[in-house]
Amino acid sequence: QVQLVESGGGLVQTGGSLRLSCAASGRTFSTLASGWFRQAPGKERRFVASINWSGGSIYYADSVKGRFTIFRDNAKNMVYLQMNSLKPEDTAVYYCAAEPGIRVGVASRYWGQGTQVTVSS
Repeated sequence: QVQLVESGGGLVQTGGSLRLSCAASGRTFSTLASGWFRQAPGKERRFVASINWSGGSIYYADSVKGRFTIFRDNAKNMVYLQMNSLKPEDTAVYYCAAEPGIRVGVASRYWGQGTQVTVSS
C-alpha cells in the first residue's frame, strides 16, 4: 500500500512560481511511476506531468510544457512539481498519483488528497 500526501499549494500572482511536493509512504514507491493531475472547478481531472521510477521517462501536458518541471527523489520517497510562469488558468486542485508502469493515468492506483493552487490575475 502506498499513501501520498501533497503540500506546497497556495495563492500566487500571475507569473509567479510554486513548488508542489508529494510525500509517499511505502517501500515500493521507488518502483512506481508518479505524477500530477489537476482539477479546476466544474471540470474533469486532467493530466499534468508524469515521471517513471528512474526519472528517465518524463511526460507533460502541452499546456504546461516549458513552464513546469517534474522530478523525484527516491531516497526520500518524494516527487515534486516546479511550476513557473504561472497563469490564472493553472488554478486548480493538484493531485499526486502513483502507478506501476511507465506513466500515471486517470486510473492510477494511488492518489493523494490534493492541494489547492490559486493564481491571481
